[in-house]
This record gives sequence, structure tokens and C-alpha cells, in this order.
Amino acid sequence: MMRTRPLKVALLGCGVVGSEVARIMTTHADDLTQRIGAPVELAGIAVRRPGRVRDGVPAELITTDATALVKRDDIDVVVEVIGGIEPARALITTAFEHGASVVSANKALLAQDGAALHAAAEQHGADLYYEAAVAGAIPLVRPLRESLAGDKVNRVLGIVNGTTNFILDKMDSSGAGYSEALDEATALGYAEADPTADVEGFDAAAKAAILAGIAFHTRVRLDDVYREGMTEVTAADFASAKQMGCTIKLLAICERAADGRSVTARVHPAMIPLGHPLASVREAYNAVFIEAEAAGQLMFYGPGAGGSPTASAVLGDLVAVCRNKLAESTGPGESAYTRLPVSPMGEVVTRYHISLDVADKPGVLAQVATVFAEHGVSIDTVRQQGKDGEAALVVVTHRAADAALSATVEALRNLDTVRGVASIMRVEGEKGE
Repeated sequence: MMRTRPLKVALLGCGVVGSEVARIMTTHADDLTQRIGAPVELAGIAVRRPGRVRDGVPAELITTDATALVKRDDIDVVVEVIGGIEPARALITTAFEHGASVVSANKALLAQDGAALHAAAEQHGADLYYEAAVAGAIPLVRPLRESLAGDKVNRVLGIVNGTTNFILDKMDSSGAGYSEALDEATALGYAEADPTADVEGFDAAAKAAILAGIAFHTRVRLDDVYREGMTEVTAADFASAKQMGCTIKLLAICERAADGRSVTARVHPAMIPLGHPLASVREAYNAVFIEAEAAGQLMFYGPGAGGSPTASAVLGDLVAVCRNKLAESTGPGESAYTRLPVSPMGEVVTRYHISLDVADKPGVLAQVATVFAEHGVSIDTVRQQGKDGEAALVVVTHRAADAALSATVEALRNLDTVRGVASIMRVEGEKGE
């Protein structure tokens, strides 16, 4: 039987995503009612600048007092799309204390304080859903948290930031430099005026922390994620990648150790073979490749940001939370029973592409090979090109620990015949991995 009393929703934030959430709730009210089993009503919208024109948003719902809004006894669900740590954390906690469940798109907060927020939700018998925090419209959180709950996930490898993928795609397809590709991304609205969070990997690292925690049933915080931006990637790197049959992507990589006793989470640029599914992800799209023991290899692809895609994920969570409210139940909470430690980057094993500027004379290759051997790093292929007394030496290794590779590079810098290390790039996804 359809319930007639509406479920009331408080919306925190009415920017690009929030205004789209409000619009869909208004225009699709009848459909949402049928899907939930009760009417859902937007009861208030908290904003910082009430004078801004917001097309399609009822002006009478606007308030600047977010705390008073989430404290209202009649609020069933709070949707938080303001971002940042504070006041979002305090507002979400207050919502739980007053009996409301929460739908959030706040990756930074969840990556930093997800455990505490989950504990607060459980304490007050509330839900905390956050599909929109990871990859826009792409369903990732729920498949990992529910659909694959009976499986063992061993690896999550993905492109989770549309801005960086757009920039790298333009560098690959047009031969543009980093600055030129960034300018184009900014002009098209893909990059913020300050793109630091994207291009330095902070955004992707927060998402990696969330994905690793869910996939491996352990707690992974933002500080646990190794992060390396993509501002140093050059056209020369792409030329080298093409010679190897690869392209370059900024990847979020979460892995369970082979012995199952630890996990790793990292974000950095990497070369991947052109035959890998992630290599064909173009423009500002996102894609995540999941490897599970029983399910095998799965790939999720789609728009990872923007008002409408992110609002789609928010509304999906809102429907689920409202259904739980009607059933007087809650959905899955935090699952961190494995308590697996997060290994440091130095223990991560992968392949490497190293480009060296060396003197063009006999014996250089032998010296370089000796240094690699002394540090236990095996060479897969080597290519040397020389002209006018100078040469470029490109070495691709077999799989080696990051710490061993770092020690090798440091030793190479001390060779008189090595003029400098032009670039170091990790190689991922070999042999379909």
C-alpha cells in the first residue's frame, strides 16, 4: 500500500549538482513516488549565497541556516553536496543525531573520516550512502558493497578523474604539451580555475581510498594512498609509450597482496598497453576495471562528473535510502573486518620505463646494466639512440619493488656517464592485467 505522508529531504548545497538534484526531484516527483512507495518532498535547501538566481529551484525553500535545517524533526534524509571537510562533517553528524539518513557526494570527507561517519550512522540507526562520491553516474560503490559482497576482489584499476583523462587524451591524440592541453580543458569547462586537486592526483586519491576500503573490507584513509600527479608528463613520454604500443593514463590502483596479508592503494601516471580496455577511454570519461576471484574481470564505464551524471547517482542513493526508511531498516554499513594493513609504496611491485640521458661512448650500456643487476632489478628491454656525443637510453624493467627501483635510479645518477634521468614511468596492465 502506498504511504501518503511524504518523506522529507533536506538538500545541503545548490550548485551544479545540487540544483540538478532539486530539478529532478521536482520534475520526476511522480516517478520517484512510485519507485519509493511514498511521496518524497524537498523540504529545504541550504546555501551560502541566497541571492543567486537558481532556475527551477523554489525560492521559498532556500535558507542559509543549514544547521537548523538538518535539526528539523520532520527531515528523513539529508543530501549533502557542498563538499569539503567542514561544515559538511558537522552537518552530517548532526543529521544522524536527529534521526536522518544521509546521501553524500563528498569524496574528500569520506576518504578522511569515513570510519567515524559510518560509526555515527550505525549508532543512530541511519544510512550513509555515497555512490556519487567516486565516479559520477558510474555505479561502483553499490556493486562493490552489495553485488560482489560474496566474492573476493583482488584488484581495482581505474581512471577516476575526467579532467586528467581529458588532458592526457589530448596530449596523446594531438601531440599537445601539458600546458596547451590544460588550457583547452579549462576553456571547455573540464578543469577548474585552480586544477591542483585534479592534476596533482588529490581527487583520484580520495576516490582510491574509498574504493580500496570497500573492495578489501578494511579501512583505508586518504593518507594511506600514495599520490603522484601528472604535471610532469611530457610529449616525449607519449612518444616513448607509443614505441612500446602503450598510452599514458592517470590511474587509481588498489590491490590485495598475493599472500592476502596486506593491500596497497596508489595514484600515479602509468603506461598501459593499447589493447587494455582502459587505454581506449577518451575525453573526460571514467572507467574502472575490477578483478574478482569468482566474477573475473569487470569493467564499469561512463561520465564521471558533471551536474546530471552526479545527480543521477545521488537520486539512486536517495531512492534506496527512502525505501529503507519505509521498511524501518538500513542498508549495508562499513565492512572493515579484515583489518588489513596498507603497505607503503616502497613495497609495491610493478614494471618501469626509465629514460636516461647518457654519454654516447662504448661501455655505457654495460655500466647501466651492472647498476640494475646490483640492485636486483631485471631488465626486460633496452633501446639506445646516439648523436654528437650524447645519447638516450631507454630501459624497461621486469617487475620490481619501488624501493629497489628508487635505489637503482639514485645509483645511476652517480655514474659519470649518466647526464640525467629524463623520466621514470610505471607500466601497468601488462598481459591483460
